[in-house]
Amino acid sequence: MNVLVLNCGSSSLKYQLIDMNTQEVLCSGLVERIGDPMGKIAHKSFPGSDKQKAVSSEEAFPDHGAALKAANVLISSNPETKVVSAVSDIAAIGHRVLHAGTVYREPVVIDTDVKATIRKFFILGPLHNPPQLIGIEAAEVLYPGVPQVAVFDTAFHATIPDYAATYAIPYSYYTELGVRRYGFHGTSHWYVAKKTASVIGKPFDKTSCITVHLGNGCSMDAVKNGVCVDTSMGLTPLQGLMMGTRSGDIDASIYAFLAKNKGMSVEEIDNLLNKQSGLKGICGMNDMRDIHAARAKGDKMAQLAVEMFCYRVKQYIGAYLAALDGCDAIAFTAGIGENDTDVRQMVCEGLGSVGVKIDKDRNYGFKRGEVCKISSDDSPVAVYVIPTNEELEIATQTVSVVASK
Repeated sequence: MNVLVLNCGSSSLKYQLIDMNTQEVLCSGLVERIGDPMGKIAHKSFPGSDKQKAVSSEEAFPDHGAALKAANVLISSNPETKVVSAVSDIAAIGHRVLHAGTVYREPVVIDTDVKATIRKFFILGPLHNPPQLIGIEAAEVLYPGVPQVAVFDTAFHATIPDYAATYAIPYSYYTELGVRRYGFHGTSHWYVAKKTASVIGKPFDKTSCITVHLGNGCSMDAVKNGVCVDTSMGLTPLQGLMMGTRSGDIDASIYAFLAKNKGMSVEEIDNLLNKQSGLKGICGMNDMRDIHAARAKGDKMAQLAVEMFCYRVKQYIGAYLAALDGCDAIAFTAGIGENDTDVRQMVCEGLGSVGVKIDKDRNYGFKRGEVCKISSDDSPVAVYVIPTNEELEIATQTVSVVASK
């Protein structure tokens, strides 16, 4: 069963075709700069045992529909890259959709009502929901009769109890505008939490863990008995951990302070906190590899940035250990979480009193791309590096929905 996974960003389209019988990726690609005078498509195909084939070209993609058409040619028509002989070889399409509030807690087959819900939440996902709906409608035209499934990024967090999700502002702002904590990176957290349960040999509904997704965007989840009970991001991806260019948690009155003392507009402050803050705001860089290189040369601001970043993660681990009242494991994932040994070491050191004992040799000797235990055998809370795979999780959820129909 071949499942096409689509992820439409504001000006991009990521796609991956997966053979779910073997969980092998048949092809993947990225279309960038959609809507610009000139865009780019990069495609890789992995047709069976043949040598990997990669192609790229520059052309205009006026909208996501045009981008999907170009991708479909490479998937099913171009003799040098095609991995299926016809569109009919694609059994289902799974769409990553950012926002559905708390309406959906599971993936759903897309129909008129689902599309109306996606449209309803344009207000909370203005950069992602609109192009994702366009991508859905383009796929319906291009792949008629093929089941289309929406996998929502907020779904895993829809189980967070009201006392953890509700902001301490007048409740009417929730009832009128939906202002509450929703969280993001949900598909990644869902995949990693289930993988953690598998690795430690417990049923998912008996597993409690903390998933730590650290990339340019960062978030954490507290998962109790297979159910998410808290997440670090909020109404928007700005809340929570310090990130590449996002500030994370700050005093909310900084908005008023900057407006009064710097004459900044709400839009300017929002841009500052989302695009000019975080690691970049402290040391001028947001790529952790560059920051480590600067630290090695004695850059004090780079050192401060890393210390701040790790301290914030450590704070949330402590909070989530308390919230869970018993934790089987902590799982690091995503670009920094999977690959940055220094960050993991700095985060976990000093957590022995709360049951976290990292093994330095295991941490620095981990194998990239593999599931690795990096805690000591006597650590009450196990610590793992678990590579995430959002596309596979979307495809898996898509299959489960289609199979149940």
